[in-house]
Amino acid sequence: MKKIALVVVLALAGVALFTPWLFGEARGKQTASRWDAPYPLAFPEDFAWGVAVAAQHVEHQQPSDWTAFERRVIREGKTGTGNQPGQAKPGHIRDLDQYSETVRRKKVDFDSRYADDFEQLAELGLNSYRFSLSWARLFPRADMTEPDPEGVAFYQDVIATAKANGLEPHVSLFHFSTPEWFWEEHNGQRGWERPDALTHWRRYVGAVSELLGPEIDYWCTLNEPMVYVLWGYIEGIFPPLEQRAGPVDVAPVVAQLLRAHADAYRILHADAKARSQSIAVGLTQHTRAFEPWRNWHPMDRLTAEFVQQAFIWDVFDAIESGRYAMTNTDFNIKIEDLAGTQDYVGINYYGRFYVQMDIDAMAAGPITHTHDPSDPEELTSDLGWALYPIGFSDVLSEAWKRYGKPIQILENGIADAAEPDSLRQTFMVTHLREVWYAMNVLGVDIDGYFHWSHLDNFEWAEGFGPRFGLFAVDYQNDFARTPRDSAGIYAEIIRAGISDTMWSQHRGPF
Repeated sequence: MKKIALVVVLALAGVALFTPWLFGEARGKQTASRWDAPYPLAFPEDFAWGVAVAAQHVEHQQPSDWTAFERRVIREGKTGTGNQPGQAKPGHIRDLDQYSETVRRKKVDFDSRYADDFEQLAELGLNSYRFSLSWARLFPRADMTEPDPEGVAFYQDVIATAKANGLEPHVSLFHFSTPEWFWEEHNGQRGWERPDALTHWRRYVGAVSELLGPEIDYWCTLNEPMVYVLWGYIEGIFPPLEQRAGPVDVAPVVAQLLRAHADAYRILHADAKARSQSIAVGLTQHTRAFEPWRNWHPMDRLTAEFVQQAFIWDVFDAIESGRYAMTNTDFNIKIEDLAGTQDYVGINYYGRFYVQMDIDAMAAGPITHTHDPSDPEELTSDLGWALYPIGFSDVLSEAWKRYGKPIQILENGIADAAEPDSLRQTFMVTHLREVWYAMNVLGVDIDGYFHWSHLDNFEWAEGFGPRFGLFAVDYQNDFARTPRDSAGIYAEIIRAGISDTMWSQHRGPF
C-alpha cells in the first residue's frame, strides 16, 4: 500500500509539474477590468462614503498594550528598520525616535481637533466615518466593572459631533490594541488566552452597547484578525511580540477571537432588539490577491491558493458554518453560537502579494514578495506594495459568491507621501472603478467604501513614516492638516462619479 501511495503522489507531482495551469492560483497579466464603461460611473445616492482611522493611530495615548510597547521602544532605543519599508523588525518601531515626545503622545491630536476634522470631511461630501474605540480608554484598570465616565463622555461627543456633520459612525470594537492589564498573567496565561479574557471582553462590549449603542447602527467587532495573529504571534512585530512556530500554534488564538466576535454579535443585537433598533454587525478581513511568484511552478501556485484560503476565507467560512477549520492543518473545532453571526462581509483590500514556495525550504514556510522588481510597469506604494486594481473586484466577487451578503469596504488606501499625490489619485480612481464594475457588471451588493486613511497617522510598527492620509499632517507645525489633491478627486467621485476624463487622466498604466 505504501508503494502504491508513493506512486500516486509522484504521478500527481509529475502532472502538476508539466501542467501547472491546472492547479492553484494563476498569476494575472491583466491589471484592471476591461469593459465598455458607460461614463460617468456614478454610485447610488444611499452609498456610504467614508474614511477610516484606528484609536491607537490618532487618539492621545491610552494605557494600552501598544502604548506600553511604544514607550519601551523609546527606552530601549529599538527604532531600527527592517530591510526595506513595509518589512518591520521584530520588537522595533521604525524611526519612532525621530518624532517628539508630544507627537508620540498625541499622535495626530485627534482628541482636540475632531470637530474641525469632521467639518472638513463634510465639506468633501462624505456621509460616514469609521473609527475604533480604545478599550483601554474605557477600562484603564482590570478591577473596573463600569467604564470610565470621561472615556464614555469622550466617545459620546465624538459620535454626536460626527452626526452633527452628517457623518454616520461606523464603530470598530477591536483594532489591534487592548488594555495593558489584559497582558498580566492569569493562571499562567496572558491576553486573549487568559481564562477570564472573554469575561472582560463581554463587560467592555456590554458597556459600549448600552451607553453608545443607541447612536450606532454599524459595528465591526474585529479588524483583520488574521493580520493581528500573524504579526503578533508569529512574526513578533505587534504586541504580544511572540514568535510561535507556525499556524497550528496560533489556531487557538484565532478560535478565541472568533468566540469574542460571536459574543459581541449576540450582545449588540440583543440590546438593539430591546430598543427596537436595526443594526448591522460584522468583522473585516485584510485581503490581497495572493498569486504565484513563478506562474510555471506548481508549488507556488498551490501555496498561493492555500495562503489565500487560510488568510482570508477561513475566518469568514467559520462564521458561516460555526466551525473553524484552519487550512492545511488538523485544527478543526466547533465554536458555540458562532454560525451566522455576520450581517455583512467586511473587506479591506491593499493590492497583490506574490507567494513563493521551494521544496528545500518548506519547513520555513512560503516567502511573500510585496512586488515584482522585474516588472517595469508595476506601480508600488511607499511601502513597496504592488497596486493591482483587478484583484479588488476579484475579491469582492469571490466574497459575494461565497456568502451572498452585503459587503462593506472598510479599508482601501495607499502610502504615498509625494506632493502632488498622483499615485494615490491613480489608486483611488482605478480601485473605485473596480468597485463600480463589481456592483454593476458582476452584481455584487456593496453598501459603502471607506478610504484608508482620513489622516496621516501612526502606522503600527512602521511608525509615523507611511503617509496614508487624504489629509497631510504636519508633525513639525502643531499637527496642521492640509488636504491632498486626492481629497478633491474623492469629493468629485462622490458628487458625480468617475468621468471618462478622470479615467484617462488618472488611470496610469492600467
